Amino acid sequence: MTIEKTANGAVLTLKVIGRLDTTTAPQLEATVRESIAGVSELIIDFSELDYISSAGLRVLLSTQKEMNKQGSMKVTNVNDMVMEVFEITGFVDVLTIE
Repeated sequence: MTIEKTANGAVLTLKVIGRLDTTTAPQLEATVRESIAGVSELIIDFSELDYISSAGLRVLLSTQKEMNKQGSMKVTNVNDMVMEVFEITGFVDVLTIE
C-alpha cells in the first residue's frame, strides 16, 4: 500500500493506493496520527484502493472519531467493491462518502 499526502492549508488529502488490510492498516493509522494536527478537513481518496478489510474499517472508524473533534472527514472515489463493504457493514451511515 502507498499513501500520497497532499496538504493545502488546513485541508489534508490522503490518497490510499493498493490494499488496506491487516498488514497495511497500521501504516495508514500512523500516517493519520502524525498528520492531522491542525487539520480541519481530512479527505481520504480511495480512487486507487483495490481492497479493504475489517482492519482498514477500524482505522477509518477511529479516524472519523478523531476528526469529529476537530473538523470533518470524507471518503472520496470509492469503487463498487469497497462501497459494497461499506454498505454491508453499515459504514455508509457513519462516513461521509462522495
